[in-house]
Amino acid sequence: MSVLQIGSDRTILNPESPSAARMRAYGKSFGKLDMIIFSTRRHGLKRVELERNVKAYPTNSFSRFLYALSAIYLGLRLQKPDIISVQDPFEAGLAGLVISKIRGVPLHVQVHTDFLSPEFANLSLLNRVRISLAGLVIHRAARIRVVSNRIRDSLVNKYLLQTTPAVLPIFIDVERFRNTDASQALLARDHLFDHRFLVVSRLEREKNLELAIDAFARAAIDKSCLIIIGEGSQLGALHAFAEKKAVGKWVFFEGHVDPAPYYKVADLVLFPSKYDGYGMVIVEALAAGTPVLSTDVGVARESGAIIASQKEFPEALKNWVINGPREGRLKDYPYKNFEEYVGAYCDDISSCTRRN
Repeated sequence: MSVLQIGSDRTILNPESPSAARMRAYGKSFGKLDMIIFSTRRHGLKRVELERNVKAYPTNSFSRFLYALSAIYLGLRLQKPDIISVQDPFEAGLAGLVISKIRGVPLHVQVHTDFLSPEFANLSLLNRVRISLAGLVIHRAARIRVVSNRIRDSLVNKYLLQTTPAVLPIFIDVERFRNTDASQALLARDHLFDHRFLVVSRLEREKNLELAIDAFARAAIDKSCLIIIGEGSQLGALHAFAEKKAVGKWVFFEGHVDPAPYYKVADLVLFPSKYDGYGMVIVEALAAGTPVLSTDVGVARESGAIIASQKEFPEALKNWVINGPREGRLKDYPYKNFEEYVGAYCDDISSCTRRN
C-alpha cells in the first residue's frame, strides 16, 4: 500500500528525530510512504530519504500562504498513492482534498486541535478561516482520526459526517517518564524552595502562560518558584509580565530542555491552555507521578488532572498546597507499547481502502 501524507511537522526531515522514527515505522507497515512537509525557502530544507520506501519532500514555498498550492503541485507529480492522509483539516486538508479528487483516492483526515473551541476562533482571523476550511474538508473525509474524546464529540455534534471519528491518542513513551530519575543538579539548585511549580509549553498566546504566572503571583505561596520550560514568540512579554506581577525573581525560564527530569523535581505541573486537542505534557507529568492542575482542555479530565477554570486557577493552586494530592496517577492511557500504537494508527489509515 502506498500512502501520501501532508503536514507541517518539519522535524520529520531530521533523520534522528522521534518523528522520523515514527515515519519509518509507518512506512514499514504500509509498504510505501511519501510525505509532503510545509516549509518556506528560508528554511533551506531538502528532500530526505528516511528509508528506501519512506521519503519526505519539503514544499519550499515562497510564502506560508502558498503551502497548499505547493503541496498540490508536489502531490500531483508524485506516484499516485492508494490513500492520502492529512495531518490537519486546514491547509494540509485543503491540499489533500484537491489531490484526492483529482487522483480519485480516499482522504484520511487527522485532527489534533480542538478547533471548535471558542478560544480557537477568538485567537485570530486566520483561525476563523481555518474553521471554514475544516468544515469543507471533514465532510469529504473517508476516515477521520482524532486524538481525544473531546474532539470526537465536538465533531459529531457539529457536522453530519460520513464516518464516526476514531479516537487514537498521540503516542507517548510513558515508561521513559516513569523511570527517569530526579536530577540531582536541579534538586541542589532548587532545594531552598518548599514548592516547585512547573510549566512545559510553547511560549505562544494560546498556551495562556500569563494565567500560570498570575495564579502563582496571586496565590503568594511562601518559599515557592515557578519553572517554565519552552521557547516561543511570547518570551519577552512573559518576562515583563512576571516583573509586573512582582514575581520575576522566582520565575525561571529554562528554554528548550528535556522536561523528563524536571517532572520528577516539580511538586505540581500547571497546564493553563486556552484550548488543546490532547495535552502531551499532562500525560507525561502524570506518568512521572507528578500531579497536574489544568484548565478543562484536551485529555486533562480523563487522564487524571485536577481541573479548574481560568477564574478558579489561583484558588485551585492555593487549595493544592493545603490539600494535595502530592502524587499524580495517569488514567486511561490506551497503548501498551509503540508497536501497538503503530498498528492502530496504520490500520486506521488502511481502513480507507477497505471502506471504498
